[in-house]
Amino acid sequence: MESRRTPKTHILTRRQFLKDSAATAALLGPTIVPASVFGADAPSNRITFGFIGVGRMGSGDMREILGLKQAQIVAVCDVDSNRVKDAQKAVETRYARQSSGGTYKGCRTYGDYRDLVAQTDIDAVSIATPDHWHVLPAIAAAKAGKDIFVQKPLSLTIQEGRALSDTVARYGRVFQVGSQQRSDARWRHACELVRNGRIGKLHRVKVGFGTDPGTGPEQPMPVPDGLDYDFWLGPARWAAYTEKRVHPKAGYGRPGWLRIAAYGAGMITGWGAHHNDIAQWGMGTEYTGPVEIEGQTEYPKDGLWDVHGDFSIEYTYANGVKVICADSKKNKQGVLFEGSQGWVYIMRGKIDTQPKSLLTSTIGPDEIHLYKSDRHKDNLIECIKSRAKTVAPVEIGHRSCTVCLLGEIAMRLGRKLKWDPCAEKFTNDDEANRMLWRPMRGPWRL
Repeated sequence: MESRRTPKTHILTRRQFLKDSAATAALLGPTIVPASVFGADAPSNRITFGFIGVGRMGSGDMREILGLKQAQIVAVCDVDSNRVKDAQKAVETRYARQSSGGTYKGCRTYGDYRDLVAQTDIDAVSIATPDHWHVLPAIAAAKAGKDIFVQKPLSLTIQEGRALSDTVARYGRVFQVGSQQRSDARWRHACELVRNGRIGKLHRVKVGFGTDPGTGPEQPMPVPDGLDYDFWLGPARWAAYTEKRVHPKAGYGRPGWLRIAAYGAGMITGWGAHHNDIAQWGMGTEYTGPVEIEGQTEYPKDGLWDVHGDFSIEYTYANGVKVICADSKKNKQGVLFEGSQGWVYIMRGKIDTQPKSLLTSTIGPDEIHLYKSDRHKDNLIECIKSRAKTVAPVEIGHRSCTVCLLGEIAMRLGRKLKWDPCAEKFTNDDEANRMLWRPMRGPWRL
């Protein structure tokens, strides 16, 4: 792997362009250059990206950015050197087809995210690592002056999420979490119908999604060549390597770590971060949270995969609205808003209402209009340029993830919990408060 001493890619980045332009202006005096000279794809407009984590989700995010003319990927990073090579090849192949005159000189590779965020020619980073590795790289990137995209869920613990949100605010960074349902007109319209009272007084929201299967015990295996397994574990406690703990040795199939509580909470954050986010958007509670939580589930009694199975969680909000979040055997996949005069049901690719006339209902100019974004990554690029908040900023991502993690804690303890969303503490349970964070394996720390 290359180190932070690797020579920089020979492209004129937005950051370099602005710096050089300022220096030139100081020497030569003010100069007016028509926009037509450079156009929309001028170096001053192009956002340079580094990618941290280029596995199943990260490679998909990378392909999206590769399709945007106003962005340039200049570096990729992963603890699996085979995946780094695949990502580098994908980037260079794509840009080689687009380049003229040999202006593109390569995509750098790294095995340590700290080397990548130290590079001064990178404007923004995309992070799609396992959940236990979201917050530390994101905080490092914010402190290094980078703008940030992080795949959902935002964090492994509630206290980590708070630390990240506060850091992003302190350093003034543009941030977007991968809650792409907010960049879909159907989800936005469903929430606008609810927020504007089209179904009367909202009294209940049902959230549904699937769960993961368990598996039996797994014997330790030799660590594959090219995988820095100790770095992959990072702040998580040490555990012997086996393929189903990490990700497939070959290919980009669904990784086993998603089903292990040391690295994530299971589907309660995997899908819950999407659908509970929409529930909060429709309720207008995206900057707060529930005040009571009660949940039930069954956890595997043995085997490697140990996250929750079928489950049911009841959240109660300060206004009395209840959110029932459950597996898809109990609740339909998606989000159902129930009010005194009708309902709105939304899932990917489908929206339904009662009465049916709501489907063509127009939100008036004096009513509540929610943030409009039609393409998630385009919104990210636009906001990096304008310095505006994205459709899915860090604090909203934190609050949506918190709802999920509160449910997971309630299921673990098996009793009703009372939550103060302002103080972000449980008011009736010291044991639950100790579950708001997890100790990190040295040398890693917030």
